[in-house]
Amino acid sequence: MLKMEFAPEIEELVEVEEDQGQEDVKNLVVHNDEFNTFDHVINTLIKVCKHDAHQAEQCTYIIHYKGKCSVKNGSFNELKPMKDGVTDAGISATIE
Repeated sequence: MLKMEFAPEIEELVEVEEDQGQEDVKNLVVHNDEFNTFDHVINTLIKVCKHDAHQAEQCTYIIHYKGKCSVKNGSFNELKPMKDGVTDAGISATIE
């Protein structure tokens, strides 16, 4: 994040880049189950996480074969509504 600060000792406006830190970055992880179809998971990822069809399909295959997949990253506040949307669709998801 860029923030403009006034440096009185040199009497000019300077740009200062603030380190946001990686500790705020979380992952929305979708877990495999024996209930939901591929099409349902794909359509949910497209609708809730704004994936394109190819990305949603690839994530769904990873979920199926690996047991889980990080489908989105961001702050907790960004991911919470997405997690709620995924779980409301009956799909298991966590924020890690």
